[in-house]
Amino acid sequence: MQDRLQWIKLQPAHWAHWAPVRGGLEGHALVARHYPAAQAWVMEPEAHLQQRSCQALHLPWWRAERWRRVAPRFDAPADAQVQMLWANMALHMTATPQALLAQWHRVLAVDGFLMFSALGPDTLHELRGVYAALGWPPPGHAFTDMHDWGDMLVGAGFAEPVMDMERVVLTWETPARLLQELRELGVNLHPQRYAGLRTPRWKARLEAALVDHLTSEAHGGRLALTFEIVYGHALKPLPRLALRAQSAVSLEDMRAMLHGGARPREAGR
Repeated sequence: MQDRLQWIKLQPAHWAHWAPVRGGLEGHALVARHYPAAQAWVMEPEAHLQQRSCQALHLPWWRAERWRRVAPRFDAPADAQVQMLWANMALHMTATPQALLAQWHRVLAVDGFLMFSALGPDTLHELRGVYAALGWPPPGHAFTDMHDWGDMLVGAGFAEPVMDMERVVLTWETPARLLQELRELGVNLHPQRYAGLRTPRWKARLEAALVDHLTSEAHGGRLALTFEIVYGHALKPLPRLALRAQSAVSLEDMRAMLHGGARPREAGR
């Protein structure tokens, strides 16, 4: 995602980072270095992670970085205040992605852009096979295809969505370490997931099944899982008015249309 910023000419004066703890604090540092003069707004949607993100990203007065770039803000930006919103690994973690896209759209200014990534449908297909073979409910909810993300972006009011994807394979020495990292990555939102806690005996059976099914000779005998990563960016265009007998236009949209309209012709032309 950070590498794609070099192809975007717009230099935002304000940008927002959505869910920086789960999305990667390292990513925040990369974007901040790319836009050192821009004001960063940290938007942490999970209440139990807000203090952690504040502690990790707050710049104390004695750190040299504080004097080289603008310190981040931790209150919510106003509507249409930021020119770029950065959201790494967030969209697949909500049960209402259309509502989240609409929220991002409101925060962005006209001609601002969204940068995001999410897990795609091929993610953890090996683990899903293990659970199916054992007769268990799916280990995770279904992930959205990149073409469907593009359609949802357009439906939310974005324009010119550009989508891309890649597959990466992660490996682990032990099933315990594999399960630990999966817990750190997110949660199972499938409606048919287990309703209660599992027993130590169930966990032991799961770990044995992971060793049996996921051990890969191609990866040195380590446990291997595939992750499909979907990348996308899209622009917020000038608002379009629906043609009705009566139409309501917000003050913010009216300002955007006036600022983006054609200049008046010079006298005599």
